[in-house]
Amino acid sequence: MIGTHDVSERRACRVLGVSRSSVRRSKAATSRRRTRLDQALVDRLKKLIAEYPSFGYRRLWALLRRSGLCVNRKKIYRILKLKGWLVHQRRVTPRPRVRHWASRAKTSNTRWAMDVTHVDCGRDGWGRLVAVIDCYDREIVGWEFALRGRAKEAERALEAACLRRFGTLRPDCTTPVIRSDNGLIFQSRRFRKACRFYRLRQEYITPYTPEQNGLVERWFRRLKEECVWLTNFSSFRAATTAIARWIRWYNQGRPHQTLKYLSPAEFRSQQLNQVA
Repeated sequence: MIGTHDVSERRACRVLGVSRSSVRRSKAATSRRRTRLDQALVDRLKKLIAEYPSFGYRRLWALLRRSGLCVNRKKIYRILKLKGWLVHQRRVTPRPRVRHWASRAKTSNTRWAMDVTHVDCGRDGWGRLVAVIDCYDREIVGWEFALRGRAKEAERALEAACLRRFGTLRPDCTTPVIRSDNGLIFQSRRFRKACRFYRLRQEYITPYTPEQNGLVERWFRRLKEECVWLTNFSSFRAATTAIARWIRWYNQGRPHQTLKYLSPAEFRSQQLNQVA
């Protein structure tokens, strides 16, 4: 009605005592009516979200691109926004952070980070997962899952890592530094003796600063969001099967934003080809 008289919108709203935005059609509503969604793409995204409910629009776009579908990343974002399927990150309150001792590395086999986490195994109680991650290519090079968390299990994870990367328990080449927290497992005599035998050097983070070991901490969160928390494991065996399957997929097929949406194995293969 405002546009039918020789009165400006600003003056009419001032006389009526209403805001100008209340008499206009919102741009969001207009764009929502004009947007025509590709139903085939919507159905495909819905299946991916059902399979990977914790993935954001970037990683969903990477999975579609990996499967051979060339689609713009912004289009994926618009569809998820209109459908209300966006994953919102939780708010983090500001807190003091250390400025040094970042866990990242510049080449593979320079620094490995390791830690222990707990997984509910139903009637069998809590399982302990020890994982070793390469701080450059983000590959899980060794892990051990058991019902007891001792230095023996951590030693087995290191054994698997050395055999995977060097093919031997006592490599003659330059060996990585093992970064860990100050837990009793990593300060035990057995574990320190094993590191010396494998010719691996140790370094510990500053107490009460888990961000200095952020890569493996972040990996544990991914594991729980995408695997552990989606299933109520009935036994230790069921948990072991699911975790092993997820770790295999993480190394071989999971796109990683820091690695330009390549999996750790693909990124490492690419780096080795460039060196060769």
